Amino acid sequence: MHATPQGTRADIDGRRAWLRLVVCMLLGTIGSVGMWSIVVVLPAVQAEFGVTRGDASLPYTLTMLGFASGNVLLGRIMDRTGVIPPLLAGIVCLAAGYALAAAVDSVIPFAILQGVIGFGAAATFSPLIADLSHWFRRRRGIAVAAAATGNYVAGAVWPLAMQLTLPAHGWRTTYLAIGAICLLLMTPLAAKLRARPPPIAGAAEAAAQASRLTAAGLTPRSLQILLSIAGLGCCVAMSMPQVHIVAYCVDLGFGVARGSEMLALMLAGGVVSRLASGFLADYIGGARVLLLGSVLQALSLGAYIPFNGLASLYIVSAVFGLSQGGIVPSYAIIVREYLPAHEAGRRVGIVMTMTIIGMALGGWLSGAIYDATGSYRAAFLNGIVWNALNILIVLFILGSVARRPGPQAVTKPSR
Repeated sequence: MHATPQGTRADIDGRRAWLRLVVCMLLGTIGSVGMWSIVVVLPAVQAEFGVTRGDASLPYTLTMLGFASGNVLLGRIMDRTGVIPPLLAGIVCLAAGYALAAAVDSVIPFAILQGVIGFGAAATFSPLIADLSHWFRRRRGIAVAAAATGNYVAGAVWPLAMQLTLPAHGWRTTYLAIGAICLLLMTPLAAKLRARPPPIAGAAEAAAQASRLTAAGLTPRSLQILLSIAGLGCCVAMSMPQVHIVAYCVDLGFGVARGSEMLALMLAGGVVSRLASGFLADYIGGARVLLLGSVLQALSLGAYIPFNGLASLYIVSAVFGLSQGGIVPSYAIIVREYLPAHEAGRRVGIVMTMTIIGMALGGWLSGAIYDATGSYRAAFLNGIVWNALNILIVLFILGSVARRPGPQAVTKPSR
């Protein structure tokens, strides 16, 4: 048996690290279909199973809960074993989950299998981001953000790709095809990530991180709790357009195809936003980027309320994507700036899990509010309130920890 290769300090920010980033982006683009496919098939599933909009949102909620638990568990495994075991587990869950979901005949088993699919998709998010963060130092912000774009590229590409089979062959055939694609494409890509990360941050950097938190009157646990609550709030808000834009367009008479295009446009904007935010984080730090994204998200979310024409919805969806795409990767950047490097998989996974729980809660709340009020107006307002909670927490972090110079935040990338 060949020994698992390990990167060296010379590989940090080097050619090997950038090639690894490309593979991570490809894996994220393929595997993150597990998050977005349910959004596209939601109207068809609701009609076939004869359930309410709130009940039809349950599979999405379980998808996000599966994704959340996968980020924590697989992230913890990644810290101990490297990224390959979590990746292989994720591939199996995606392939089996889609194949079995295509055969069920009621919403409850379908929702449970969506949880399995979500768990599998998690292997291409936090574990990859945490692993990749060890391969970069000066360019960690842009690298982490770029890795996270796979999640959004999937949201931009897969809704359109699913239209190739969904209208003519239905959601069941589409699910079978997705499962096969995940198995056949992701397995050889995973093999490219066999090398273990270079040696992690030394004692001096770890001591500097700890002293920075102590000076602010915080501990690693308290900062992680703050980040987790902030992630919950921002993603309850974020979920409203992302989960319900297709159903919203159907209600307005624009149809599934127009809603899928808006979702793709929204997430394409998110890709641009994530890359720009990662670049910016290398210069001003993750916390300031997080605040900027949170404020812009609240403003763009409010724009959905007065504008519900076809053209205006395309514009607002694009603006929303450009506003919020950099928010989630900022949490991972903050974790790596201020918390122990050797716990990156676990800590990034926990914070990301709270963002995912926020997406799950927000997706369900929006459907329930729609059922109670007959429109999405109150659901948009609900999202804005949760977004305000996120902004307040980020302002506190900026006023305590992030204003104090640290080993990562003060080091600008060399040109």
